[in-house]
Amino acid sequence: MPRAIWSGSISFGLVSIPVKLFSAVSEQSVRFNQLDGRNNARVRQRRVNEATGEEVPHSEIVKGYELGSGRWITITDDDLAQLMPEQNRLIELEEFVDLDEIDPVYYSGSYWLGPADAAKPYALLATALHQSNKVGLGRFVLRSNQHLAVVRSVEGCLMLSMMVWADEVNPPEAIPGMDKATDVELNDKELAMATSLIESLTETFEPEKYHDTYRQAVLELIDRKADGEEAPVPAPADDRDDTVVDLMAALEASVAAAKKSRRPKDVEAEDQPAAESA
Repeated sequence: MPRAIWSGSISFGLVSIPVKLFSAVSEQSVRFNQLDGRNNARVRQRRVNEATGEEVPHSEIVKGYELGSGRWITITDDDLAQLMPEQNRLIELEEFVDLDEIDPVYYSGSYWLGPADAAKPYALLATALHQSNKVGLGRFVLRSNQHLAVVRSVEGCLMLSMMVWADEVNPPEAIPGMDKATDVELNDKELAMATSLIESLTETFEPEKYHDTYRQAVLELIDRKADGEEAPVPAPADDRDDTVVDLMAALEASVAAAKKSRRPKDVEAEDQPAAESA
């Protein structure tokens, strides 16, 4: 069962709602340790002085910032403590915006906000956010760092999503070659065919359909090796066909293949002519 990693209150106007913060995601990645291949002993990392090669005691390690050309300044914990935001255990919602206005690029990690003591104001905020299609924006402090966060309603519950700051997002114009895509001229037929392909492949989002097949394969490999079996030798990959194909021909073939793979009743309903009125 997830444990609360933070407790405090949501504040907007004169309303205060006590809440607890829980992780909304439990990552299922497979973790490995580094071993010495000669005897399978664990390999430990040590902090070593670059100039002397000697191991540095933890008590002697300080924070440093490079100014350039090998010049460093050191920053102490006391220096940073004076700048730390106040640990006020408060998520103060400063404003509300439409959910659709926030680009997903700004989201970075999600957490459930569970009601601590007062369920009614919690339910009131969750319901009001849902009905208005709004989210609350605010700042709060977690693990000595200030975060921008958005609070939204999900199935009657409150979810907090961390957000990156605006100056951390790389704009498209900063990406090499991105201007080539924006300068391309498209004709109506190509655009209509591409739209048709998208519509043919459109489905209702069901996250349960998607699985981490690589992680499953790694776990199966671990099981086989634990049982003393040899790892199977993968078959050589087929040579990639680099032939340049006509864009319209590729779109038309893709639409035809998408329609063929759909359920028969969907295709029949699509291809059947409309009944003539009497």
